[in-house]
Amino acid sequence: MLLTAAIFFLLLVLGVPIAFVLLGASVVYFVENPMMTSIVAQRMSSSLESFPLLAVPFFVVAGVAMARGGIAQRLYDFAGGLVGHWHGGLAQVAVMNSLFLGAMSGSSNADAAIDARTIAPIMRRQGYSNGFASVVSAASGAIAPIMPPSIGLIIYGLLTNTSIGKLFLGGIVPAFLITVALLVTVRLVARRRGYRPMTEQRLPARQIAVLGRAALWALAMPVLLIVGLRFGWFTPTELGAFAALYAFFVGLLIYRGFGWRDVYALLREAAHTTASVLFIVTAAAVFSLILALEQVPQQLLGGLLSLTDNRHLLLIIILMALLVLGAVLEGLALLVILAPLLLEATRSIGIDPVHFGVLLVFNTTIGSMTPPVGTVLYTVCAITKCSIEEFTVEFIPFFIALVSVLLLLAFVPGLVTFLPNLVF
Repeated sequence: MLLTAAIFFLLLVLGVPIAFVLLGASVVYFVENPMMTSIVAQRMSSSLESFPLLAVPFFVVAGVAMARGGIAQRLYDFAGGLVGHWHGGLAQVAVMNSLFLGAMSGSSNADAAIDARTIAPIMRRQGYSNGFASVVSAASGAIAPIMPPSIGLIIYGLLTNTSIGKLFLGGIVPAFLITVALLVTVRLVARRRGYRPMTEQRLPARQIAVLGRAALWALAMPVLLIVGLRFGWFTPTELGAFAALYAFFVGLLIYRGFGWRDVYALLREAAHTTASVLFIVTAAAVFSLILALEQVPQQLLGGLLSLTDNRHLLLIIILMALLVLGAVLEGLALLVILAPLLLEATRSIGIDPVHFGVLLVFNTTIGSMTPPVGTVLYTVCAITKCSIEEFTVEFIPFFIALVSVLLLLAFVPGLVTFLPNLVF
């Protein structure tokens, strides 16, 4: 096990992609135990033999279709009508746009990349610093993994046997709280720097209603998802298939954002994204088997409970540790590895699995935006050509805002559990 741990950290330091880090360390472990070598391939294969896991590629397809189907521009116009008259109006629009688009992409990387490609260049042309534009693109991506249909929440639900419908509902209020925190942060920074509104006055209510009507097909999607789950019309997997068909119908026939000739390229992009996500899941499944064989969950549980029996203090320790781990490990891999381990520890101190699931996904999302190896950070900076140093300095007030929301959710669990308990 010591050699396995050494290989794991060596590959991590060398910058090897996280899926190969997990798989490489796992192969070393099983080579040391040759009687179990065949388990690697079997574990990788069996980890994907899950009907609910089909929801992931379906929602990925839906997100790509929505992003390419003319949805983004209509949501951008509607968001501009709502908040464009505030200080830093264009940055405010980026945050609001992420709230709407996050309900379709389900991924912080995807949402941040869309903003970095579309809104960040416009922000720079209008006098915003490249660092600020990059940070707003990245920070607003924190909404997508919490707002249903979140890929992270789907994976957590599958790993821990937690109701995905409850997790989706549990993410709605936190997503709006994150949005408000980011809007306030943008306003404070924009006023200090003199970033002007997009419009001098708020648009008339009738004009906002026209913009909302133009984006109605896009805005209706998350509502249909929640209603379908609540009334049992769909399982999460069937819901993903419906969302994909809905996204194709709207993008192809209603908004005409792409044509039949673009379908192959769209599906290829979705396939690449799905393959990267599921490869991490398979590699993490093998690694998690090693943790189980070495009884790491029991050791971790005993170690955490020996620190303190105060549930609030223990939760703070877990959340702070996750922030650090999220900065050096890919969020999805961290989720797959730690969710089953930490669930037992948190359940033993009376924390609701839905509550902890939302906290865990949000926590790893924040970590993905922080140096040294945050995946969202590098995704955005690669697109905007922003330096890591400039990004880090600009990110400080947004980091404080996001962590503040995380702590609020941790100590007021009703903000997460209220809607699931009300509906289910």
